[in-house]
Amino acid sequence: MSFLEYRIKMVPTGLQKFLHLNWPLILLLTAVAAVGWLMLYSVAGGNIDTWAKPQMQRFGAGLGVMLFIAFVPIWFWRNLSALAYLVAIGLLLVVEFFGHTGMGAQRWINLGFIMLQPSELMKVALIMLLAAYYDWLPGDRTSRPVWVLVPVILILLPTALVLTQPDLGTALLLMLGGGVVMFCAGVSWIYFAVVIGAGIGLVATVMLSRGTTWQLLHDYQFKRIDTFLDPGSDPLGAGYHISQAKIALGSGGWGGKGFMQGTQSRLNFLPEKHTDFIFTTLAEEFGFIGAFSLLTLYALIIGFCVISALQNKDRFSSLLILGVAANFFFYFAVNMSMVMGLAPVVGVPLPLVSYGGSAMLVLLASFGLVQSAHVHRPR
Repeated sequence: MSFLEYRIKMVPTGLQKFLHLNWPLILLLTAVAAVGWLMLYSVAGGNIDTWAKPQMQRFGAGLGVMLFIAFVPIWFWRNLSALAYLVAIGLLLVVEFFGHTGMGAQRWINLGFIMLQPSELMKVALIMLLAAYYDWLPGDRTSRPVWVLVPVILILLPTALVLTQPDLGTALLLMLGGGVVMFCAGVSWIYFAVVIGAGIGLVATVMLSRGTTWQLLHDYQFKRIDTFLDPGSDPLGAGYHISQAKIALGSGGWGGKGFMQGTQSRLNFLPEKHTDFIFTTLAEEFGFIGAFSLLTLYALIIGFCVISALQNKDRFSSLLILGVAANFFFYFAVNMSMVMGLAPVVGVPLPLVSYGGSAMLVLLASFGLVQSAHVHRPR
């Protein structure tokens, strides 16, 4: 076989890569983003320039990034995983000393045209490195203690840096995403049982530390826990956010009040209506049907990712896809649980719907990796 024949038969051309893209996944991501544009237009009182138009522009840029990443062979991203992790760690250290402070937290780097949040980059970089690690590690060593310790350190290092910002929500997502990759790689369930037991002990320790000289959480974080347990204890203070969110959720009923007819958001009773609490606006205006429809779109995205991972014979690609899918799942699961009062308020946005720049770009870049694994999978 000549080199040209090999090039034609074995290496996909640009057109072949374009045709091999996971198009249902792209359409689903666009559909979810369109829901976000609709809701941002609504919460801005019918003004497209306030939040909806910038969000559309960011999605367009993110879609371009996703397609660029998709066309690059997956082995390139595998080889780049360690560097991506180190760069993300470096950016987290930059945030630690020179980061921009907003809403009581130091989480961003001001680049002028965008507020970069390095912890978002770390979510993807961590999954890439763990997938590459388990692709390199022989299967019979996966559950040996010394080889389990390596990914644990890789997870805990960025988690500790993110906690100091402080950003409890993102730290939680880092641990959960890394844990899923370890579990899918075949790490023994005994380790996870130990971690769950330690987690229960840690929660007890955190609660016992309240009011002491070694208090482990900030006062506002303890207030969030109090609000979660009893929102009515301070309805005009710490419990205001969740109380108004529940009113909006309940008032939507089955079919909602109608587009741009939500009283809680229109009259500004609902806080952070364009970011963390945008799901409550959707539920108020479109009711249970609208909220369930969005959840269905999210579930379909997860489903197509899992199918792609199961069909892929490359270990790195499969673990990478499952890690991205898990990260995406925890994103919307934590946000929805938070605004419904099922989990403490931790400041996690609703993916592709909440207003934001770096979060959307990084999320679409991670789906670019999914597409790259799908396009370049062994056939």
